[in-house]
Amino acid sequence: MFAILRGTPALLLCACLLASCGGSKKPLVVGSKDETEQMILGEIVAQHLERRLGRTVVRRTGLGSTAVVYQAILSDNIGVYPEYTGLIETEILKEPADKNPEIVFARVKREMERIAHIDVLDRLGFDNPSAMVVAAKGTEEIANLTDAARAETRWKLGLTFDFQSREDALQALAPYRLPITTRVMDAKQLFAALEKGEVTMIAARAADGHLMSPDWKILADDQKVFPAYEACLLVRQDLVAAEPMLRPALAELSGKFNLETVRKLNAQVDIEHQAVAAVAADFLAQAGLR
Repeated sequence: MFAILRGTPALLLCACLLASCGGSKKPLVVGSKDETEQMILGEIVAQHLERRLGRTVVRRTGLGSTAVVYQAILSDNIGVYPEYTGLIETEILKEPADKNPEIVFARVKREMERIAHIDVLDRLGFDNPSAMVVAAKGTEEIANLTDAARAETRWKLGLTFDFQSREDALQALAPYRLPITTRVMDAKQLFAALEKGEVTMIAARAADGHLMSPDWKILADDQKVFPAYEACLLVRQDLVAAEPMLRPALAELSGKFNLETVRKLNAQVDIEHQAVAAVAADFLAQAGLR
């Protein structure tokens, strides 16, 4: 009896410690920027982790720009978010992006680990660089941006404030010497303005859902002035250490996307007005991850 009584406090202490450890697990928080594609990717990641880890995942999607979401992961307000290699190099590392996507990926992976203790996981499988888009009808003889510069027209370019201000965007077009006048507008207005003839060219992204339509075409960047924007996931290293199953779960998403698939996902939300959660769930089912 004495041995049992003497051991009881120790047993109770162990039980309390175990309960405390189990109950104090950090919340798993997935974030994203406020673009449609980012919110879809964020929801796909969240649903996938909930299924694989058996835990509730907090969503903090639609947070804002690269600068805002990057600060959120640095501050431990989120643990995982989707990003693009070219943007990491130009917007976070403040370096000109190399034209070789492999060099860009190796650089951002090494530097993010060194300066921020953040892992850049293997790429998701698609590249989403800036894309100069025109109406397909009436531009049959114009295949690339060099052709556009030689055409006897002054282009009315619709663009976002973000595209206007980034060094790897509007400023990168300088070598083409495109004759343009610009009009700044919200990203959601770009294709509508092009359809109405208010502008004759727009600066979009290659994975935009509107590009599912044959009415539009991307002018090839034949001088390769735009860097690769390969999609990847950023995750805090302390979260990876605390969640042994996190990295293997996220690795299942690598290579599961391509440009056509992402255009379709974006179109389902932006054009067909489907719910982001439903689109994400359908993607995971089709990818064999449900």
